[in-house]
Amino acid sequence: MAGRRPIGMWVSIAATLTLAGVVGAPLLMNRAPRAEPRPFAVVPSPTPKDRIRFPNDQPQQLQMGDGSTRVVHSLLQPPERMRFGDYLWNERDVPPGPIWMRVDLSRQIISVFRGEDEIGTSVILYGQDATPTPIGNFPVRGVARNHRSNNYDAEMPYTLWLTKDGVAIHGSDVRQGLATHGCIGVPLAFAQRLFAVVRTGDLVTVVR
Repeated sequence: MAGRRPIGMWVSIAATLTLAGVVGAPLLMNRAPRAEPRPFAVVPSPTPKDRIRFPNDQPQQLQMGDGSTRVVHSLLQPPERMRFGDYLWNERDVPPGPIWMRVDLSRQIISVFRGEDEIGTSVILYGQDATPTPIGNFPVRGVARNHRSNNYDAEMPYTLWLTKDGVAIHGSDVRQGLATHGCIGVPLAFAQRLFAVVRTGDLVTVVR
C-alpha cells in the first residue's frame, strides 16, 4: 500500500556498482508496469557491454545488511539510466548457484544474484518514514503467488515474506511519489520472474 514520498532517480549499482545476469535467458529490459505481466521482450544478441565482469583476483565486495561483505564476479550493465518501472533480467552464461538478493534503499535498487553473478535488477519502492523498511539479513520465510493485505486492503502479488510482522517483497505499481508501509515493491513482471526462482530460505539482505 503506497503513501506519498518524493523519490529521486538512480543508475543501477552498475555505474557505481552495477547489477545483472542468469542461465540461458535473453537480456530483458522493460518499463511502464501494467496490471498484468506482459510478455518479455527479447533484445538481440547481448554484447560484452551487457555485463560488467570482475577478474578473479579483483572481485567486487558488496556490503551486506549485517555488516559483512560478499564477493561478486559480475554485474548487469543497464543500457541507460533506469527509471521507475524499469527492470533488467539476464541469465545468459551464468552458472548454477544459490539465489540471493540485495536491496539498496539509498539507491532504490534490488539486485538478484545467482551465486556470484547478478541476474536481475529493478527500481523499487520502500517504506515511508513512519513505517521504514528494516535493515539486515532476512531469509525468505514463505511465498504466496496471490495475497491480499488485510491491514491495507491491497493486492500483493508474487509475495516473498521476510519478517514475522508482514514485511515482504511483492509486485507493485512502481511510480514516482509512492512508498510502502515497509515492504519492498517491485514491478509486477519483475516480481513474476523473481517468484519463479526464489525458494524459502533464500537470503535477502537490505542495506541503506
